[in-house]
Amino acid sequence: MSIRLGDNAPDFTADSTAGEIHFHDYINGSWAVLFSHPKDYTPVCTTELGRVAALKSEWDKRGVKVLGLSVDPIEDHRGWAGDIEETQGTALNFPLLADPTREVAQLYDMIHPNELETLTVRSVFVIGPDKKVKLTITYPASVGRNFDELLRVIDSLQLSAKHQVATPVDWKPGGDVIISPAVSDEDAKKRFPGYKTVKPYLRVTKQPS
Repeated sequence: MSIRLGDNAPDFTADSTAGEIHFHDYINGSWAVLFSHPKDYTPVCTTELGRVAALKSEWDKRGVKVLGLSVDPIEDHRGWAGDIEETQGTALNFPLLADPTREVAQLYDMIHPNELETLTVRSVFVIGPDKKVKLTITYPASVGRNFDELLRVIDSLQLSAKHQVATPVDWKPGGDVIISPAVSDEDAKKRFPGYKTVKPYLRVTKQPS
């Protein structure tokens, strides 16, 4: 099954290090990040899960619930958690889903046979409070993800959802943003006083608070 932007995120029930997860119930009006890793007890994955755990305050600040997943059983997850804490300096503080039957992996098209025949690649899905898919990214197994970039993207998604703006190339929180073409000039004057018209289709304003 191919997941596209704007699709409803498929629901599922799975065991995890935090108990059974009913995905749609778990989201419950929050933003969510679902990300897969190829296998437990592997080096790149160990660094990734430690980094996600270390960013807990950043996820919380944005109202984001994070879930990891691999096709390994829950017993392996629990054993591996000790290694993650020991080597990365942060204990797991988010659910790690077990998917030994590959049910969730198939729902979210996380297995790419040309890359890894039976294991999940490094898939990332950002899901909004409306349970729709807002972002998908797929990395090969050899490339560790940049979770600072993922936080930046979530900041942009949340800002756009509230204010009818888009973010330009290399945008960072606090930088200027672009007014959506759907907003008329008349409306823009009321909503974004002092905005700058670079071209009729390119109107720049300070980031709304």
